[in-house]
Amino acid sequence: MGGLDIAVIAFVVFVLLVLLTGVKTVPQGYLYTVERFGRYIRTIEPGLNIIVPVFDRIGAKMNVMEQVLDVPTQEVITKDNASVSADAVAFYQVLNAAQAAYQVANLENALLNLTMTNIRSVMGSMDLDELLSNRDTINDRLLRVVDEAANPWGIKITRVEIKDIAPPTDLVEAMARQMKAEREKRAQVLEAEGARNAQILRAEGAKQSAILQAEGQREAAYREAEARERLAEAEAKATRMVSEAIAAGDVQAINYFVAQKYTEALASIGTANNQKIVLMPMEAASLIGSLGGIGAIAREVFAEGQPAARSRASTPRSGPASGPLETP
Repeated sequence: MGGLDIAVIAFVVFVLLVLLTGVKTVPQGYLYTVERFGRYIRTIEPGLNIIVPVFDRIGAKMNVMEQVLDVPTQEVITKDNASVSADAVAFYQVLNAAQAAYQVANLENALLNLTMTNIRSVMGSMDLDELLSNRDTINDRLLRVVDEAANPWGIKITRVEIKDIAPPTDLVEAMARQMKAEREKRAQVLEAEGARNAQILRAEGAKQSAILQAEGQREAAYREAEARERLAEAEAKATRMVSEAIAAGDVQAINYFVAQKYTEALASIGTANNQKIVLMPMEAASLIGSLGGIGAIAREVFAEGQPAARSRASTPRSGPASGPLETP
């Protein structure tokens, strides 16, 4: 083999090696930028790609998968001059490999500082109470601000989350005392409202009771008056009947009427509290005659229409009789 043959073989090998340097394989999840004499010309996607050897070279290898950026703990001064410590986590994704490679140097460090700065800015514009109770609002504001700032770099901020907000120990104790006082205040207010409602209910109950009692008394008085009215009507009817009997010359009716009144008077005298023994003159014959009249009337009533079995009692004997009458 002569020198010419060796030179040809060496040239062919060199050409093959140069061609092989122009074949580039890009893995899934990455985008490569291609530079020609130091200037960006295009972006190659995952798979087998061919570039011009010697003239072109791979510039930046950009990861286009969603990535996590851990934001370290930092001190934040709130709007009401309270010092708190806060840390966060951010998720981002490269959408434009050329902008991410050539618009900013050290992309991850730039995103980290951008997020930290906006955390201090957003949280510093809020009061402590608002800061502790509105994490969703803080996350939304941070996402909007950081995403807008990173957009020229071809970066999409998908999420920003505040992991922890830690106020100082003395401030936490003061907040605990404030919360306790607030809860005690609410308990006292609820207790006072309960007592007021109980008093109102008791007053309404007493009112309804008084109304019902008054209505009961009115009904009782009405029925009592009605009973007295019926009693008076009955007495009037009885008196009228006795009067008619007297007018007709019925001696027994006269005896009945006199004996009834006489007996009622004796009962009233006998039931008096300040009298135990009563001595009074009376005509015994008159009383006996009256009682006899009562008995005759009773016999006529219970005879059921049958004629009298014996003759009526004669007229009581006249003649005064006096003597003591002892009543219990």
